Amino acid sequence: MESLLYIVIRGIAIGILISAPMGPIGMLCIQRTLNKGRWPAFFTGMGAALSDLIYCLLTGLGLSFITDFIEANQLLLQIIGSVVLAGFAFYLFRKNPTRRLTTPNDSPNTYWKDFVTGFILTFSNPLILFFIIGLFARFNFLLPEFRYYHYISGYTAIFCGALLWWFTITYFVNKVRSHFNVRSLWLINRIIGSVLLIMSAVGLIMGIKDYISL
Repeated sequence: MESLLYIVIRGIAIGILISAPMGPIGMLCIQRTLNKGRWPAFFTGMGAALSDLIYCLLTGLGLSFITDFIEANQLLLQIIGSVVLAGFAFYLFRKNPTRRLTTPNDSPNTYWKDFVTGFILTFSNPLILFFIIGLFARFNFLLPEFRYYHYISGYTAIFCGALLWWFTITYFVNKVRSHFNVRSLWLINRIIGSVLLIMSAVGLIMGIKDYISL
């Protein structure tokens, strides 16, 4: 029972730490909370959480060929991820925030699209696998004495920890959502889109530069 509690607590901590860095997906969730409402943003985070869980499973299963593939194609993957990120940046630039000031649409299709975009944006950065490996090592998440039910509980806890993070972030951002007018939402779209574009440009330039120098 003690070991089960051990892996659950550490699983929740890993899930939160994977999600917490304010990268592209974090800024996209903030933008969607302000423009579309809390739940579309939460489903975006849920898609990211599923992507993180898949990478955690790959790490836990010890699929070394995945790690070898990422190491061998790190620069190419960085370039592809930067291109995907740039696509989201241009998408934000073209968004019209005035259409999102009404009550958010509760259509399951909308939520599904938010979920998929969150998943794709996170999954397009497989380099996070190395961060997960570091967290697993730091928290001693993989121990030989653990049995299958420990790991089922642990990976479930990772997913729940990630969902807890996105639930909390979207809750607090949604609280201040009513203080933003059309111009504020337009400005936020441009700022977040600009940041994403800069991040993608830096990654693309560095990736191409390192790829050419090989």
